Amino acid sequence: MPAATFAVSLLDDGHDRAAFDCESAPLNRYLRDQVGQDVRRRVAACFVASDDGKKIAGYYTLASASLLLTELPASVGKKLPRYPSVPAVRMGRLAVDRAYKGKGLGGALLADALTRAASAEIAAFALVVDAKDENAGEFYKHHGFIALPDASMTLFCPLATIPK
Repeated sequence: MPAATFAVSLLDDGHDRAAFDCESAPLNRYLRDQVGQDVRRRVAACFVASDDGKKIAGYYTLASASLLLTELPASVGKKLPRYPSVPAVRMGRLAVDRAYKGKGLGGALLADALTRAASAEIAAFALVVDAKDENAGEFYKHHGFIALPDASMTLFCPLATIPK
């Protein structure tokens, strides 16, 4: 059986949010009940992966953020301008429907988020995530993210390291 080909696009009314189940009640509830308000209020953008244009196989959200220069590892911070903070993009949520788990979709969605953030016309230094648990933290570290020295569950990936 050939692997599914997914298209990643902005969430719209044609996507079936009710059928999504990633086995995490908060992430399911967010997609079902909250994301529409966040998108309308322009506090987050939601991107979904679908192989048929309707069923959501996975999703992630992006929003603007900043990182305090003092929070970054000294080796990174010393290479940046001496502003109090640097611009960043925050990935607030990343989830894959249980029917698609174990097939690399989470990594593909992360790669899509990194590519979008790195190629945006508005500059940002890094993509930032808050890992929900140790497994999530290891997932992000596996993909090149660096933990903040004083907040090990907050990780970042410098966007300059992402190929254009």
